[in-house]
Amino acid sequence: MNAVVIEHVPVTTLPADWQARLHALPSARVTVRIEEESAVQEATPVADDPAFGIWQDREEMQDVAGYVRRLRAPRYRWDGSRNEE
Repeated sequence: MNAVVIEHVPVTTLPADWQARLHALPSARVTVRIEEESAVQEATPVADDPAFGIWQDREEMQDVAGYVRRLRAPRYRWDGSRNEE
């Protein structure tokens, strides 16, 4: 990407809206960097993703909080016995 850098530009020679955004003294000098913006891709809604809702029919997913709680539970209890819930 190419950029144009102009140093020591008097604030008074900048466009009025730029001057207003800078809040600088009229006697100030600034460096202006101009570069092309990259193309921004618009975010697609999650519901348009083919994988959205892929597990909706699974029995264990009916209680999502319980499922995640079981996934995060430790394998063993404090006494060394296996956690078989």
